[in-house]
Amino acid sequence: MALTPSSDIPMLTPAPHFSLEDVITGKYRSLTNMQGEKGTVIMFICNHCPYVKHVNAELVRLANDYRVLGFSFIAISSNDIEKYPADAPDKMEEIALKNHYPFPYLFDKDQEVAKAYKAACTPDFYFFNSDLKLIYHGQLDDSRPQNGIPVTGRNLREALDAVLNNHKVSSIQKPSMGCNIKWKK
Repeated sequence: MALTPSSDIPMLTPAPHFSLEDVITGKYRSLTNMQGEKGTVIMFICNHCPYVKHVNAELVRLANDYRVLGFSFIAISSNDIEKYPADAPDKMEEIALKNHYPFPYLFDKDQEVAKAYKAACTPDFYFFNSDLKLIYHGQLDDSRPQNGIPVTGRNLREALDAVLNNHKVSSIQKPSMGCNIKWKK
């Protein structure tokens, strides 16, 4: 497991569009059909990463708290399933159901979406405004496995609250940290 930070991406970068298979429904879902009225959070996650496992419950709480307020949440897994079979679509479905994911969990088989987003780690969080322009790309909060800091979602919640209250999202954004995306060779 290599600790990897998220990539630096300019604010207001447009969200790359995609259509990926939802492992729960088996249907293809596009960004435009899932975007939220007030904003959209795209999370690159996977099943086996200890950093994702550490925040899974907060991802569910966060989505449940904010989706009723006009925000949508989308999770994408882009890992190489040949080398990491625990991240295969059938296992993704198991994890989504076990954790009661209130958001679609999409499989990026060709890794093209992860490349388009310049995703680097799991978890990697992108928050786009209602025009699908990037306004936050950073960590969920300061908690990491074994650092003793409670998982609260503070940083991402502050960004969501700023939009909710018609304030500017802070330009001070700490990168997310986690396992690197498992790229195909």
